[in-house]
Amino acid sequence: MGCRAVICVSLLLLVGVGELAKADDTNSVFSPCADTLVQRKDGFTFGIAFAPRQSFYLSNVELSPCDSRLQLSSNHLAVFRPKVDEITLLTINTTTGSFSPEQDGDMVAFAGRRYAAISVPTFVANQTLIITSFTLVLEFNKGRLQKLLWKTDGCSSCQGKSSFVCYRGQSCAIKLSDCKNKGGSVDCSLGIQLAFSGTDKHDAVFNSWYEISKLRQYSLYGLYSDLKTSFTNQYNSFF
Repeated sequence: MGCRAVICVSLLLLVGVGELAKADDTNSVFSPCADTLVQRKDGFTFGIAFAPRQSFYLSNVELSPCDSRLQLSSNHLAVFRPKVDEITLLTINTTTGSFSPEQDGDMVAFAGRRYAAISVPTFVANQTLIITSFTLVLEFNKGRLQKLLWKTDGCSSCQGKSSFVCYRGQSCAIKLSDCKNKGGSVDCSLGIQLAFSGTDKHDAVFNSWYEISKLRQYSLYGLYSDLKTSFTNQYNSFF
């Protein structure tokens, strides 16, 4: 089953763009609602759905956003195709258009159909706060996606800064009123640091999660400042 509506998404691949990347991609499956096996350097398509947390459940059982029983047609979906086992920064623009994550609340990452893998819902925003920095790990076994795991970084990067709120002791959140689309000065677009773990269909080991886990005290925004300024640095320039 295909996806329904796709919001405006900026997909920033840090490496492997151009014709060479296309030549390396042997994965012909482009739908996030279809099964596939991948090897390193393939493209891999997955989706992220935004909705109120309860919308992802039917009779207290979490279902994939690909399942029509969830009736998510009126909610927002984003589709990405990163290169397998390369550290990637994904961004979702919240400063223009009609997309307002506080209306949905949570997000779920998903891929596959018969072998569907879905993350647990993770909080994005409510009427007062928004979290803009996330880390998502795609875990594979022999090239088949097994799990999508949200990793939290804690609140050490915003500790002592009055402009931030430590949400449930796990993530730094920004006051929604400070976002550009709410009349403030801060770009509250969502940033997702993406990494891979496990093995591909040839049993080659993925290394990107190991690499990023060694650098988790830093944000990929900071490491790749030419792509997007760190949300922390944005506030440091104001206060």
